[in-house]
Amino acid sequence: MRLISRVSGWLLACSVLLLGAQAIAQGLPPELQQAWKSTRLQHGDVSLVVQEIGGPRLIEINPDLPRNPASVMKMVTTWAALSGLGPEYRWRTELLAGRGHHVDQQGSLRGPLYIKASGDPFMTQEEFWFLLRELRLRGIKNLTEVVVDRSIFGQVAIDPNEFDASGDRPYNASPDAMMVGLGAARLIFMPDRVGRKWVPVVDPPLPGVRVVGEVAYSDAVCPGSPSVSAQARQVGGETLIEVAGTAAGSCGEFSIYRLLRPQPDHFEGMFRHLWRELGGTLAKGIRAGKAPADGELIAWADSETLADTIRLINKQSNNVMARVLLLTLAAEKIGRPATPANGAQAALAVLNEQGVDTRGWRIENGSGLSRTERLTAGGLAGMLDAAWRSPLMPEFVSSLAIAGVDGTMRRRLRQDEARGMAHLKTGTLRDARALAGYVLGASGKRYIVVSLANGERATAIRPFDDALIRWLASR
Repeated sequence: MRLISRVSGWLLACSVLLLGAQAIAQGLPPELQQAWKSTRLQHGDVSLVVQEIGGPRLIEINPDLPRNPASVMKMVTTWAALSGLGPEYRWRTELLAGRGHHVDQQGSLRGPLYIKASGDPFMTQEEFWFLLRELRLRGIKNLTEVVVDRSIFGQVAIDPNEFDASGDRPYNASPDAMMVGLGAARLIFMPDRVGRKWVPVVDPPLPGVRVVGEVAYSDAVCPGSPSVSAQARQVGGETLIEVAGTAAGSCGEFSIYRLLRPQPDHFEGMFRHLWRELGGTLAKGIRAGKAPADGELIAWADSETLADTIRLINKQSNNVMARVLLLTLAAEKIGRPATPANGAQAALAVLNEQGVDTRGWRIENGSGLSRTERLTAGGLAGMLDAAWRSPLMPEFVSSLAIAGVDGTMRRRLRQDEARGMAHLKTGTLRDARALAGYVLGASGKRYIVVSLANGERATAIRPFDDALIRWLASR
């Protein structure tokens, strides 16, 4: 009897699952029904909206149900920032000295050097080197101390291990107002073909960082990306990078990026290294503090435009840049010091002014690297419609990955008619898959598509999403 009961329960569950899949399939175009049935997803697992721009809504499933959008949340952050701050917005990092500062004949600056951080999301090591070089060009060589002013942001640092216990991975980087190189160190593997070995080099060469283990050298023809692992961990006062794996010498030099230190420590190590390379000296050290209101500007560095910055965020799905962008929006729209909560408030205010329905939305950090962020498919489709009708539409659309061409979509839809026909943002988390953006049909009509799947079988949505994009591109 127990066996019969269990079998009956299993059959009932399968029937409910099948009926749910069939119910959705019946509401889909014939070309998509089999692709949907193959997912075996239930009605409650998915929210889907497809609409013609300037025309009817073609498909609608659970449009008002809030779901975790994963990295599709970056579309909200980047559009709110683009429309709220403008495409030409730039971040300016300033180097200042106290009023009446003096540089003696030996190149010594009297008093501290102040670095006023702006929250630049993508200052590179090369750009920071050029900024420090401006000091040397002005005759400054010897510094007593450096004071870093991060007051544009509040207490925004996070534990990189908190999300998934992979605290050395760059996607978990903590936001910081004075971030250089995204806070990640580069581990370069240089081939020694004579000694048949790989020589690892850490850039920047941070104190207390040591590489242990070995990557085996192979004489094989390069098979593609090297199969190498690098795990950073703290042992006492040291940071050890444990490396392992095999790499073919014919592949040539390659790099792996890891988070080795908290952002302020990483910045200090980089500053000391670059300043020493430029022939400079530092007597006391580096500390946090506030730049004087009447400080005198010595040198500065302006970032790329916001329009250029969001291309990096959306195409490459960069988490820490999205976090910093949301904080920037808060600082400019609400005030300083900025916090993620203020950033969410500022973003929602910008969207509500555009008539976007944000009911049920929750923005935690703006990157999508969150278990609590929520969007609705209908509300997001409304935002994409508002963006399309905006004069800023070209800047926003060009920030999205092109199907089969670049960004996170470069390996999808490469071999069929949909290649190059869609600008999309992907989202991937455990138990969450998402896809949203614009598709150009063969007729010249354009479509908005939003697909959000949550639950244990969320990964099964991908073949259906690809079929959906193909179908729209062929219309």
